[in-house]
Amino acid sequence: MRTTTTQRRRPELAAFLRGRRARVTPADVGMPPGPRRRTPGLRREEVAQLAGVGITWYTWLEQGRPINASSQVLDAVARTLRLDPPEREHLYRLAEVPFDPSPAQDVRAVGPEVQTVLDALDPHPAAVYNSRYDVLATNAPFRDLLAVPKTLEIGMSNVLWTLFVMSDAVSPLTLVHRERELPAMVATLRSWYGRHVGEPAWEDFIRGLSAASERFAELWASGEVTPPGPRVKTFRHQTGDELRMTTLSLSIDGMPECRIVVYTPEGEEAREKVALLRERRQRLGPSSDEAAEDIIRA
Repeated sequence: MRTTTTQRRRPELAAFLRGRRARVTPADVGMPPGPRRRTPGLRREEVAQLAGVGITWYTWLEQGRPINASSQVLDAVARTLRLDPPEREHLYRLAEVPFDPSPAQDVRAVGPEVQTVLDALDPHPAAVYNSRYDVLATNAPFRDLLAVPKTLEIGMSNVLWTLFVMSDAVSPLTLVHRERELPAMVATLRSWYGRHVGEPAWEDFIRGLSAASERFAELWASGEVTPPGPRVKTFRHQTGDELRMTTLSLSIDGMPECRIVVYTPEGEEAREKVALLRERRQRLGPSSDEAAEDIIRA
């Protein structure tokens, strides 16, 4: 199977490199145009020279021959051919070299187009989380049912800080089966952390939450890792009603490591309960955000 995949990728690699080489002119890289060229763009020997690799090796790479390439060499070729990040990743995939993207920049807010999608998901609660479980945006059902107050220590709302440190009174719904759900969330956090080891924002977050919660520190020390995925979670409302909801994560183009998480009630009865609880919440007031702030100030 691997041999077949390689045989199919090599012609794609050859065509991809030829196409990208053709669009880079000598002037783009500070070289004189030289004698008349039969084809547009750089010559193979010019790419090899600029990338610091042998002409024979580069020729074989562009011909799709079964040669090995290191990430350092592919990066040099990518710089020479002026590949943008998606093109660089595509080059790695075709060359069958493990791709290690640059660490994603922290995203602190979402654009109006994402908020429009969140709002359109009503009556399903939905929010945008980043890989540290910061809450970047929410829709009305989420704010009515699953309030996540701002955490003073990090300056924004965060699900893990709410679950591990704050009182259950900050939200109309509380998470049931915490002995099962919290370890899974911490293990998911660790799977993301592997991409950010040593980054100040991440190290400060882990250090601060570990100091604030012995339970989080214990789970973090276990070293468990699990990828994110859909789960069924049970919540208990202040009225005593229990709701089972499926969580589904949707990735967002242009926002690395961020996802829209949608909470879907399981069954008609659960959907009716959600509607009634939202109606009661809105009728009684104050808003969930205001109530949470009152609790924090107290």
